[in-house]
Amino acid sequence: MSGNRAAARLQPQGSKDSGPKKRFQPERNRLMHSGIRAWAMVITRSVFNRAGPIVGAAAQLVRRDSGLYLTIAAYTLAGLVFLHAVGADDRSAYSIYFADWIKLNCLVFPIFVVIFDAILILYRFNSRRPLVVKATFSNSRLAYFLSGLCLLVALMIFQGTFTSVKNAMPVWQGGFRFDVVQADIDNFLHFGVDPWRWLYAVAKNDAVRVLVEWNYNALWFLLNFTTLFFVATSPKAASIRTRYLVCFMAVWIVVGNVLAALFLSAGPAFYGLVTEDTARFGEQLAFLAKGLGAPNSAVSNQNYLWSLNEAGQTGFASGISAFPSVHVALVTLNALFLREYNRYLGALAFLYVAFVAASSVYLAWHYAIDGYVAASVTLLIYVVARKLVPADRRLPAPRTQPAARPEAVLAIS
Repeated sequence: MSGNRAAARLQPQGSKDSGPKKRFQPERNRLMHSGIRAWAMVITRSVFNRAGPIVGAAAQLVRRDSGLYLTIAAYTLAGLVFLHAVGADDRSAYSIYFADWIKLNCLVFPIFVVIFDAILILYRFNSRRPLVVKATFSNSRLAYFLSGLCLLVALMIFQGTFTSVKNAMPVWQGGFRFDVVQADIDNFLHFGVDPWRWLYAVAKNDAVRVLVEWNYNALWFLLNFTTLFFVATSPKAASIRTRYLVCFMAVWIVVGNVLAALFLSAGPAFYGLVTEDTARFGEQLAFLAKGLGAPNSAVSNQNYLWSLNEAGQTGFASGISAFPSVHVALVTLNALFLREYNRYLGALAFLYVAFVAASSVYLAWHYAIDGYVAASVTLLIYVVARKLVPADRRLPAPRTQPAARPEAVLAIS
């Protein structure tokens, strides 16, 4: 008996349930294989059998977006004229974005969308799964997706123009002329204290710094550019599509180029380099330097930007300007649109706006007024666009001849 008990103790923990698991394993595999076959069939039908109606509907959406394309073309032309006028033709940055932008918007995001949809359908829907599959790969969804990709490719040129103009702004201004004025306004508005000192009094901590850097240099980009991808490619955002994209481009142009060029400043991270006053933000920069070389390090990114500026070269996301903050402007824009959908989510989004604004000061990228002005100008852009840009009507689904039903594939024989 003792030998039998010892053998039982040595037996693997899950051996008692191995019989039922083995019985259910073929059924589970068969369900998985049927789901994979269904997806393969639907994708094949979507790409090949319905290409004509889908392309036709996408072309109709592209025509509807003609105003956006014209805006991008006009902005690009104006940017090139500006570069030539200030003698900064060598600051052009169009080629820098091509590979990464195409890879992100035409490969990574679409793959993520397909995987997300597949997981959602396979694990959330059972009896209605065929209908959900058909809706997911409907002609309307694919037409919006295709036209959205076309628009995102055009926005790649838009971003190239933005960076090119940003690189040329110090050439036009002959340097960064407004740092002392903006830092002094900051000090006045915050009761005679530079705002970063208020933040460091309660949050001067390495763990906080790492979290803030990760949010500011990684999560911010993910949230803002996935939002852009969703609005551009999803029929669910059809009613706000044009208005959002008009606001999106206006934020980059007005906040990131026009106001930035007129009141060009480098920001606290570069204050000592442009004013020779290294003491004012010295303690802050010494603390941030503890993260030098770490992933998402603010100081590492700041050193990268300054080295390009000094060399008169362009690079990915190159160019220096503090006032106003595009980081704050874009999250403000997203919060305003999210509030239209749900007030509670909008409230959370505005809390995130406050966090990003505080982070921009904490990491020495911006003066506090950069965030205040950016949020105010973005609100003005949003209000004007809401009055002047009408809501888009969702296109009716293009008709096609019925093909083999996915139910036939999903049926378990």
